[in-house]
Amino acid sequence: MEASRDAGLEALADGLRARLVAEAPEHDGAATSSEEVELRIRSLVDREAGVLGESDREELARLVAERSFGLGPLEPLLADQAVDEVMVNGPGTVWVERGGRIEATPVRFEAAAELRHAIERILAPLGRRVDEAEPLVDARLPDGSRVNVIIPPLALDGPVLTIRRFRRRGFSPEELVERGTLTAPLRDFLCHCIRARANLLVSGGTGSGKTTTLNALSRFIPDGERIVTIEDAAELRLQQRHVVRLEARPANVEGRGEVTIRRLVRNALRMRPDRIVVGEVRGAEALDMLAAMSSGHDGGLSTIHAGSPEEALRRLETLALMADVALPHAAVREQVAGAIDLVVHQQRERDGDRRVTAVSEVVRLAGAVGAREVYSLREGRPRWRAALTDELAARLAAA
Repeated sequence: MEASRDAGLEALADGLRARLVAEAPEHDGAATSSEEVELRIRSLVDREAGVLGESDREELARLVAERSFGLGPLEPLLADQAVDEVMVNGPGTVWVERGGRIEATPVRFEAAAELRHAIERILAPLGRRVDEAEPLVDARLPDGSRVNVIIPPLALDGPVLTIRRFRRRGFSPEELVERGTLTAPLRDFLCHCIRARANLLVSGGTGSGKTTTLNALSRFIPDGERIVTIEDAAELRLQQRHVVRLEARPANVEGRGEVTIRRLVRNALRMRPDRIVVGEVRGAEALDMLAAMSSGHDGGLSTIHAGSPEEALRRLETLALMADVALPHAAVREQVAGAIDLVVHQQRERDGDRRVTAVSEVVRLAGAVGAREVYSLREGRPRWRAALTDELAARLAAA
């Protein structure tokens, strides 16, 4: 009976929204406020569904409002604080991530057009649009959540929408210990490294929690330092008082106005930073970041997509070579070895938990750069392995 009632209200809400659009007054150029729309919705519901009880009419008005200027079926998912990510794979399939695990939901869009309307309501306030000329969009919502949209013809089964929720208050290092991401001794070791101004690179796969860990580790930076953060889409929330936040900008619809992370890294060097934090290195800015870290701007933090500390260093070399400055490969390797001190590698386990599984010190080898494992987590058991090199050990002792 309850399911039949809900289905009836859903169907009625669809019809009333269509009526609301049909009865909309002529547009005179002035913006219509949400309060005016809500009054029109309530009047329409009272007129067309007056036989329903008060509670049913309130629920019906809410459903019509969702379809009018909300995100429709996604509203309950985005209101659920336990949901970290919403993944819409076309109108008929919606998945969410809760507690590190991906699960299907009963949420559906009636048609691709309804999903496109929801996407447009997301992008319009951001000054962005998605169409056949620009079928890919990556944007940030006002609350910091990241949005990615891809539509046909690139997406074969209909529009695909991914929303990664932003956590207003990031996890502290102590909370990461409680959740099992870090062990207490590892937390203390990384705290010591950051206070000693070691350059740290956090590596891991997609969804492994790299940015969350980077945000937590940043709390070990002394409060009096001037920190410049550079991100493609702003997610970091540093707690210190003296933080300058920079965000890259994509090109507009005319293909102009793009500001890359590489330009921001170069500009940050002129801003008298004590530390530079790059949210994620994924392109030619790797070379500029390495140059900054090895030329007096130590204490830097960044993340990179990689499956191991060794792979992180190889990928960093490859990205630096994309800078088109004709540097020999050997010179780039020397930059990597001289700039990065430690690689902190994180994984998402099968049970959905995120854990730091390895910490490696970057060392010079014969004509190459290597990762010397200092800490590892195997089968849930932490192990401290090789001792630090004399150089890094001396820096930690001096701090």
